[in-house]
Amino acid sequence: MIKTKAIIGALLVSILFAAAPAAAQEGGHSTPEIKKEPWSFAGPFGTYDRNQLQRGFQVFREVCASCHGARLMAFRNLSEPGGPEFTEGQVKALAAEYDVADPSVAGGTRPAVPADRWPSPFANEQEARDANGGALPPDFSVIAKARGTTQPFPWWILNYFTAYSEGGPDYIHAVLTGYHEPPAGVTVPEGMHYNEYFPGHNIAMAPPLSDGAITYEEGETGSVPQTTDQYARDVSAFLMWMAEPHLVARKEAGLQVIAFLLLFAGLMYLVKRKLWAKVEH
Repeated sequence: MIKTKAIIGALLVSILFAAAPAAAQEGGHSTPEIKKEPWSFAGPFGTYDRNQLQRGFQVFREVCASCHGARLMAFRNLSEPGGPEFTEGQVKALAAEYDVADPSVAGGTRPAVPADRWPSPFANEQEARDANGGALPPDFSVIAKARGTTQPFPWWILNYFTAYSEGGPDYIHAVLTGYHEPPAGVTVPEGMHYNEYFPGHNIAMAPPLSDGAITYEEGETGSVPQTTDQYARDVSAFLMWMAEPHLVARKEAGLQVIAFLLLFAGLMYLVKRKLWAKVEH
């Protein structure tokens, strides 16, 4: 019995240590825990902020789109309810600024229309690698769902009750604001940049954002500080919308299902009482 208890205790200890992802040690430097940001779309009742999505699209277009594609997003998606909600005229004018490949027309290209997908900045993968020192910039269509964060045991269990699904935006925001000089004794390879939140800390992408680099249009997208943190926050929200444009509709459907199940359970309880009211127990 004593031996069995010792084995069980050892197993529990090993599980606790395995479930609690300690700060990763890369080159003698730990990776700080990524904190949860206060997103408007967080929680079971959260919704996207239209002004923030429009600002985030501006950051994506002016900064990210020069290297990263978004092949799953069509121009017309930008006018759909629940998203940036640009007008149809704005989307049509935006699309016309880009050329897309079309073998059926003379010259092989034509101005884009709202039904077209967002054009890639490179013709093919090899061209993308050649322009980025051998690194392949990932497509941003679902990047916010393809990335996430880890939490120490047992705190991640609470995510099931808070409907936490913002790990992707939290990670993107952290990486975009995580550039700084490497700590003493840490050497960064040539062509790489130090980022405290990126796995391994060495990232090929140069710091894409800086204070005042993008000029927001005051009054149309809301008055906010034009800082690296704000840019990172806005584009992270936009990338979340691009990865899950129907998030709000999904939440509304979930709440309706829960309300129906509660009502159905109540009716079934009343039916049970009615049917068994005259039966002795």
